[in-house]
Amino acid sequence: MAEFTTEQTRNLAVLGHVGAGKSSLLEALLYRAKAISLKGRVDKGTNHADFTAQEKSHRHSLEPSFLHLQYQQHHINFIDTPGLPDFFGRALLPLPAVESVLLVINAAVGIESVTKRAFEAARAQGKAVIIAINHLDSNLTRVSDVMIDIQHQFGHRCLPVNLPSADGKAVVDCYLHCDESAETLFSQPASARDELVDTVLEEDEALMTLYLEQGESLTPQQLHAPLEKALRMGHLVPVCFTSAEQDIGISSLLEMLIKLMPSPLEANAPQFMKGFGEQSTPVTVTQKATDHVLAHVFSVSIDPFLGRLGVFRLYQGTLNVGMKLLIGQGRKPFKVSHLMKLQGDKQINVSQAFPGDICAIAKLDALSVGSVLHDSHDEDEFHLPELEVPQPIFGLAVSAKRRGDEQKISDVLNKLVAEDPSLHITRSEVEGQTVLQGQGDLHLKIALEKAQNMFHLDMDTDTPAVAYRETITEKAQCRYRHKKQSGGSGQFGEVELAIEPLERGEGFEFISKVVGGSVPSQYIPAVEKGVREAMLAGELGGYPLQDIKVTLLDGKHHSVDSKEIAFVMAGKKAFIEAVSLAKPVMLEPLVDMSILVGQEHVGEVTGDISASRGIICGTQANANGLVEVSVEVPLANVSSYSSKLKSMTGGEGQFSMQFSRYDVLPKKAVKALVD
Repeated sequence: MAEFTTEQTRNLAVLGHVGAGKSSLLEALLYRAKAISLKGRVDKGTNHADFTAQEKSHRHSLEPSFLHLQYQQHHINFIDTPGLPDFFGRALLPLPAVESVLLVINAAVGIESVTKRAFEAARAQGKAVIIAINHLDSNLTRVSDVMIDIQHQFGHRCLPVNLPSADGKAVVDCYLHCDESAETLFSQPASARDELVDTVLEEDEALMTLYLEQGESLTPQQLHAPLEKALRMGHLVPVCFTSAEQDIGISSLLEMLIKLMPSPLEANAPQFMKGFGEQSTPVTVTQKATDHVLAHVFSVSIDPFLGRLGVFRLYQGTLNVGMKLLIGQGRKPFKVSHLMKLQGDKQINVSQAFPGDICAIAKLDALSVGSVLHDSHDEDEFHLPELEVPQPIFGLAVSAKRRGDEQKISDVLNKLVAEDPSLHITRSEVEGQTVLQGQGDLHLKIALEKAQNMFHLDMDTDTPAVAYRETITEKAQCRYRHKKQSGGSGQFGEVELAIEPLERGEGFEFISKVVGGSVPSQYIPAVEKGVREAMLAGELGGYPLQDIKVTLLDGKHHSVDSKEIAFVMAGKKAFIEAVSLAKPVMLEPLVDMSILVGQEHVGEVTGDISASRGIICGTQANANGLVEVSVEVPLANVSSYSSKLKSMTGGEGQFSMQFSRYDVLPKKAVKALVD
């Protein structure tokens, strides 16, 4: 494999809604660059990005996959991501490792729910974005409408760098090799280039003066520095047109990726931190090949035969086979015996990795998403901020189908969560059940299917559990003494707690205002431990409490009988009594839903949502002739919405949802739930 420098490297995550053609577009790019000898097809299960048995069976990407190519002396790493709404959490995992996002939009459908979320997530992390309007050949009459919709929803700085030809069978460059005489489907190459140049020049006053006062035309080379700044700041989002099936715009897109999108040295660098909590401080990563090795693991997969495979982005230093590396704050180094580049299901051994590259190592059980690899104890506490993934909104209670499999369930579930941090495992104290939580019924179905097929574990499941919560609405105060004497040394601990509600979503806060040593400092963590235990048990329906501030005001101790367990019990009982005085309420999760239906079904859909205690937030006619209805509705009332929507629309409706917030559950609903 040829060696490339950091400057010659491009890293892109490929995001977009299911059906946009991400995997097919990658096939076309790989084929054009001669990285593969034959283009695979998604509908036949032969494409290189979707290679697992599950993906071939479902004909969808279900987890990130890694591909690369060499083109015009450049090395491009692509990360294909799932487009199904339930798997958006997995689609976000590669973002810390890339400089750019290739956002793919289906020309026949336009902007969809995952498209919006992906664009917002990319910009929130400071990634440069380039948009590919794919399936150009399928809907020529609406292509210009899709372009208008993109500028309306994502901003007027989304500008075409090429345009469809008048017959839709090619694209016309508007920036690198502008052909002003070419006939295009809409707009004009010259005006498109002028708009691009004007936008780029806003980032460089000196070039702007040269352009305006001297009337000199500027080359893409002269515009490169302000262009990269515009991309970093989100002041420019290039838009390309492609058809993966008809091989339209593929060479143009490859050239744009190389000549427009930033190298690792030109992009917004991720902010590594040293230390944790209040002691953490930002550190600068040099990206020099001669410095200490620093790499971040952003994807983990676990195979019963290959073990744990960690994919990492190298930010600094040169990594060679045979080197010894540390994982996070681990004291014992490991030897890099194999270093790999991934090409779909193929693992290509390499001897070296350079800053900016994406590689993989295997058979290291200590690897997890977020692990930092380094070769010096100076970087022991280096880490990237934890990636925020969508909060789980669906749950399934799982239990062993066969006796003796209880421990195996725990092991397998932990492996699934290690691969996909948007899955959560909780223990329901109310029902005494283990609950697997995820983004939707399909998300959980795929996880359980993998547990069965790959890890040979069958599980029984129960009705999806809605993640209700509890909180308080008023301040309260309580003093409690825990005293136990049974011969010999006893137990004694007394605490006085004040509790008050926090803003929704703020979680839990514990502070101590004890003075004079009435509660010795070594017992204060025990009080907090007791409070946390009580919070898990709830007050009204046994659901976890949240959004509460607890202040330890005072207490008493005994020189002989005071022990940690005494203050745990005192903290627990004082908190429980205080909550009962603070007018507790139950909270229900609300979700934002985006429902896509034909105009004729809008009335029926909105009426059903209103009957489900939902709020209609707005409607919008899309470029594809459908209407997008935005609503906020209690999760419990739409747990089986997929079948209901199919019934209302004759199978034509689509929807996606994401967690919105918690709100107070009406008293009638509380009574029905608790009783």
